[in-house]
Amino acid sequence: MKWRRFVSFPILAVLILMEMVYYGTVFVFLDDWLGLQSPAGWINAVIFTSLASFTLFSFFVSVLTDPGGVPSGYFPDIEDNDGSDQESRDAEALKKRCDKCPAYKPPRAHHCRVCRRCVLKMDHHCTWINNCVGQRNYKSFFLLVAYGTISSLYSSVIIIGCGIQKDWDSTQTTHIKTFYITSGAVISLLSLTLGTLLGWHIYLLTHNMTTIEYYEGTRAAWLAKKSGQIYNHPYDVGAYRNITMVLGPSIIKWLWPSSLGHVKEGTSFPTVRDTL
Repeated sequence: MKWRRFVSFPILAVLILMEMVYYGTVFVFLDDWLGLQSPAGWINAVIFTSLASFTLFSFFVSVLTDPGGVPSGYFPDIEDNDGSDQESRDAEALKKRCDKCPAYKPPRAHHCRVCRRCVLKMDHHCTWINNCVGQRNYKSFFLLVAYGTISSLYSSVIIIGCGIQKDWDSTQTTHIKTFYITSGAVISLLSLTLGTLLGWHIYLLTHNMTTIEYYEGTRAAWLAKKSGQIYNHPYDVGAYRNITMVLGPSIIKWLWPSSLGHVKEGTSFPTVRDTL
């Protein structure tokens, strides 16, 4: 069952971290700074709660959504070039067969040794969601990182604001000062980590790449340069189209992690050649 994926230490650690950040931000720092009964405090609490809810929802969708497996009976589409016979086409098809599981691999699919199967448009296997990131859950994973980054930055602002307005010359114990400094350092580090990850996946999203394809492309570009050629990623069909293929054609639905009606079967993808 999919819910068994939650029986994992990294997932429990993420859930505990989310709970600690939410509770501390709202009921400790925000309450101490503005007061939850004040209009400013209430509005900030509602905004942060909304961000935290979207982060948690994106996390659940990422964990529970199957990233996409190779359809049963899939066979690669081999171009019938002039002069090619059945034997040569069979040999070409054999090159596209996974050597770890009895299945042919569609374009952009890779075998995950953790999941022990081929995953469509595999980006990577993420320990923190106990699941692969692939064709059907990349959107929710991207939004998880995006909402998590915004939430942690918002929390940082609240913690810093609370610390600035606090009267440290009064009877404040060393323990309280240590708590504030530690909390600020931890949430700042979390913001930096998530922000860096978000920047990386924005780059991948706008170039229609997976993490695996980026490193494969780096090697391909190096080999092409040695032979005097230029390597171009074949699936980069323009930034806007790249984005809509993942987030969807409707901008309103971009922010909803479970809106996946636009996601295709994942066995074929448009290429630069198709746009020419």
